[in-house]
Amino acid sequence: MKFSLSWLKEHLAGDADLVAVTETLTRVGLEVEHVEDKAGDLSAFVVAHILEANRHPNADKLQVCKVDVGKSEPLQVVCGAPNARAGLKVVFAAPGTVIPTSGVKLGASEIRGVPSAGMLCSARELGLSEEHDGILELPADAPVGKPFAPTIGLDDPVIEIAVTPNRPDCLGVHGVARDLAAAEIGELVDPPAPAIRGAFPCPVAVRFDFGDTAPLSPFFALRLVRGVRNGPSPEWLQRKLKAIGQKPINALVDVTNYLTFDRGRPLHVFDAAKVMGDLVVRRGRPGEALVALDGKTYALDDSMCVIADDSGVESLAGIMGGAATGCDASTTDVLVESALWDPLAIARTGRALNLNSDARHRFERGVDPAYALPGLDFATRLILDICGGEASEITTAGDVPERDLIIDFPVSEVRRLAGLEVAAAEVKIPLKMLGFWVTGHGETLKVAVPSWRPDIEGKADLVEEVVRIIGLDQVKATPLPPRSGVGAVELSPVQRRARTARRTLAARGLVEAVTWSFVSKASAEAFGGGAPELALANPIAADLSDMRPSLLPGLIAAAQRNADRGLGDVALFEVGQTFLGDRPQDQRMSAAGVRRGTAKARGAGRHWGEPTLSVDAFDAKGDALSVLAALGLSQASVQIAQGSAPDWLHPGRSGLLQLGPKLVLGAFGELHPRILQKLGASGPMVGFELTLDVLPQPKAKATRAKPPFEGSALQPLTRDFAFVVDKTVPAADLMRAAQAADRKLVTRVDLFDRYEGPGVPDGKLSLALAVTLQPRDKTMTDVEIEEVSARIVAQVEKATGATLRG
Repeated sequence: MKFSLSWLKEHLAGDADLVAVTETLTRVGLEVEHVEDKAGDLSAFVVAHILEANRHPNADKLQVCKVDVGKSEPLQVVCGAPNARAGLKVVFAAPGTVIPTSGVKLGASEIRGVPSAGMLCSARELGLSEEHDGILELPADAPVGKPFAPTIGLDDPVIEIAVTPNRPDCLGVHGVARDLAAAEIGELVDPPAPAIRGAFPCPVAVRFDFGDTAPLSPFFALRLVRGVRNGPSPEWLQRKLKAIGQKPINALVDVTNYLTFDRGRPLHVFDAAKVMGDLVVRRGRPGEALVALDGKTYALDDSMCVIADDSGVESLAGIMGGAATGCDASTTDVLVESALWDPLAIARTGRALNLNSDARHRFERGVDPAYALPGLDFATRLILDICGGEASEITTAGDVPERDLIIDFPVSEVRRLAGLEVAAAEVKIPLKMLGFWVTGHGETLKVAVPSWRPDIEGKADLVEEVVRIIGLDQVKATPLPPRSGVGAVELSPVQRRARTARRTLAARGLVEAVTWSFVSKASAEAFGGGAPELALANPIAADLSDMRPSLLPGLIAAAQRNADRGLGDVALFEVGQTFLGDRPQDQRMSAAGVRRGTAKARGAGRHWGEPTLSVDAFDAKGDALSVLAALGLSQASVQIAQGSAPDWLHPGRSGLLQLGPKLVLGAFGELHPRILQKLGASGPMVGFELTLDVLPQPKAKATRAKPPFEGSALQPLTRDFAFVVDKTVPAADLMRAAQAADRKLVTRVDLFDRYEGPGVPDGKLSLALAVTLQPRDKTMTDVEIEEVSARIVAQVEKATGATLRG
């Protein structure tokens, strides 16, 4: 919201200066974003008087001017403007002055052999307009040697404030002045709206036609002003509009724009000669279109409110009028409309058509319903004064809605909610100044909400009004009560798992990344997502259109971006949310990681002392199992299922991590080349992803004390076993069977060799296991060792069909 200081002072009587106004605006919640003070910015430019203008001896298009700038002697300035002539008052810039539009600092110069002590400026060089055909001509009575800005009315600062969506009353200068008056830096100037008596009935009727659907407008008022002369608006009106960046169009349109910013009351004018029949306010119809005043064509539907006549749609209600009925220099009879519109319908329509306007900005936030008719009278008065003519009576449709909201307001709420100690009398003053009706003499007041404050709904809102006017600086700082002792860490199990996963993966050399929670549609579909309910209604970018079903698309893209910039050996991980549906239970906490190039756990890059190897599925498997181990799941309890991994993994170089046949913890492996190609990435690249929510909860312990350490003073021993087994049997089955032979003695089982070839039948493999035995009570004898070994062989043969290799 922008307005000039002089415009504000028309509504705020008093002697408050710019500093007082801007400081108070921010204090009451209307934050000042910018102050444009051209008088200060252009203070170095002064009024000059051209005494002589003679032809340059060495250039046909230049003149040598003697210029009086208010000093003892005139200065010589070389000027190329065609309108430079003796007797003219102009704008002079001395050496050392910075030109606003170019940033060039002037210096004394010599032009074609003639010294020049400054510059005579055009409007464009001063940043006032695009005019640059000649130098700026000032009034004949402009004082020589004085700053020129006040001479042409540029000594009026323009203030821009940020208005929050809940304060539509401050989208007009009058509403801003009301807040400042309540803060006691001036007195609100609030004259009654002029009463315009109609001289004849309005010849154009208006009616609502919403059928069985919900009405999109509660009230519509219309009046004809005939015999107007529509030309440029007066200088005072143009100056106001130009100051806030509005381009004057013609008197009739400028009046409506003025009311929009002065009172926050948008109106619209129709050229009555271009309106065919009566006006109908209705919903748009599929197939209808409107050429709006911005010259663009908009397709309409039945969710939009329109104003139509016998020939079709003439205006997009509350947003923008149609070009067909716009007012121009030929307009002699004008229909002035003042209406109320459904804020949600206005917002939906503007968003659907991507159409913004000052009217939409106000109507979708809520205008003052009680000012609909006074605003029409105010606009009529201005039109009659500027354009002449004769006004008709007002014709209406619907009724102005009334909001009779009276709130029982205990004064103690101010202290309870804001910590501000105030008496009832102190509460009444700011509320009354803001337009609230207040009565009551005890500790509970009755407060009636004015029509222009749709944001006030309850006691807390009134507390906010009191505090922001009295001042937040009046709230005393009160320390929080000290807590006894150190509070316990309150983390959910999933939060604990997320922290543990981060520490574990960082310790393995992966770098944490934070990627978008949104991915492209193609990426979502590639990783099992892409459901319609997970598509964003208003994505921030075309390639961030869907909620992510997996962390891997973002990590793959991040790894590829690093590779594109020369860092191909990269290992990244992320712990974050993934989304399988739009229900709360469909949101999961996951941990994922990717490795690319040679970024193995022991280090990345090439080295002369050992062969350079690319990452493989076992690197991803190690990362995943390390996280699970840190979260309390032993490697022996986790089952690895081949052939069941998701489609985004290579089918022969991946595995599914399970606890039993139904509980899937995650997956790991080499990323499928087809998926990498779809995501615009290149390999080698491996990855894993775990769902932390599905991990079983640890069993509650009887005591928080740690169990006794069960170490053994005896030396462990290792026995190797080579089994011949079918190729289809997973090695993990052999390892689990060996472990189950004696769970107390067998503490570790490792696979250290895999062989197929001569000496092994076709379709078979030789798998060698190293089994570690840890005696507890005494050193094992050879007989005992042989007994355990026999149990191990028998258990493996029974579970897998393997035979001990001879």
